[in-house]
Amino acid sequence: MPGRRTIGVDMGGSKLLAGAVDSGLSVHHRAQRSLNRLDQSYLLDVVVDAVEETRGAAGAEVDAVGFGIPSLIDQRTGNSVIAVNLPLKDVMFADVMTERLGLPVFVDNDANLAALAEHRAGAARGYSEAVVLTIGTGIGSGLILRGELYRGAVGAGAELGHTVIDLHGPPCQGNCPNHGCIESLASGTALAREALRIAHEQPDSGLGQALAEGRELEGPLVTELAHDGDSAAVEAIELIGTRLGVAIASFVNIFNPEVVVIGGGVMGAGELLLSAARAEMLARALPPSRDIVEILPAAFGVEAGMIGAAALAFDGLAQRA
Repeated sequence: MPGRRTIGVDMGGSKLLAGAVDSGLSVHHRAQRSLNRLDQSYLLDVVVDAVEETRGAAGAEVDAVGFGIPSLIDQRTGNSVIAVNLPLKDVMFADVMTERLGLPVFVDNDANLAALAEHRAGAARGYSEAVVLTIGTGIGSGLILRGELYRGAVGAGAELGHTVIDLHGPPCQGNCPNHGCIESLASGTALAREALRIAHEQPDSGLGQALAEGRELEGPLVTELAHDGDSAAVEAIELIGTRLGVAIASFVNIFNPEVVVIGGGVMGAGELLLSAARAEMLARALPPSRDIVEILPAAFGVEAGMIGAAALAFDGLAQRA
C-alpha cells in the first residue's frame, strides 16, 4: 500500500500515544493524551479526539486504525474483556470505535502489539523465540514462539506481568486479585513506591531532598536523579531491576527464548535497570537457557505498542483483501 497510512494507538495505564504510520512502519505524525483518572465515557472521547487529530495530520489517506489496549481481548470480536488499569472492562471496544471513526478497526493487547513491532522491525527481529516486556504503570508482555505471536486459546495468553513471585507481596493493581505479581513489584508504579520509601529512609539523599521539595517521585525524576549519581535513586532502580531479573529467570526456564526485550517508560533507566536484571537472571536461570539468552532494550522504546498497532491494522486489511 504505497503512500497509504494506518493509525496505531497505544493506550497505556496513564497515557495514550497515537501515530500515523506507513507500510514501512515509519511514523509521520504523533499525538499524545493523558488517560489519568478518566471515566469510561470521557476516555472514549479522548481516544476519538486523538485519532481524529492524527488522521488530519497523516499526510495521506488513512485506511484503518489499530488499537493496543491493556486488556484481555476476545479475538473473535476485538472487544475488551478484562482491563486492569483502564475503565474498559466488558466494553465492545472495536464496535464502538468502528462506529465513531467510520474506519476499519483492529484491536489487540497492547503488549502483544509491542512484541509484534519489535519482532517485525525492532530488537527481536531475526529471532524465532522472544519474550517482550513493556514496563510502565503496569507490566505487559508478549511472546514470539516459533516466529509467531502467541495469543493462547482465546487471546488471553502471555499475561506474564501477573505471574506471582511473592505470595505475601503488595496487592496488584486494578482488577487483578493477586498479591505479589511482577506488576506489583517491578512496574513504574512499584518504582515510585520504592523511591518514596527510600526517600523517607534517606532524607539527605537526592530522593529525600526531592520529596522535601514536594516533587512527585515518579519514574522520570527517579531516573534523572540516578543518572546524576544519587545513590538512593540508583538503589530504587536496581531493586526494581533485581525483581525483574527474578521474573525473567522463570521466563527463561519456561520458554527458553533467544532474547528478552524490555521496553516502556521505565526503560529510561537504561543499563541501571538492565544490568541488575541480567545479573539476577544469570544467578537464577538454568543452563543452557541462561547461557544463550540476550536481554536487550526495545528498539522502538515507548512507541513499540503504537507501531505494532499500526502493523496490526495493515495485517488486518491484507487479510480482508
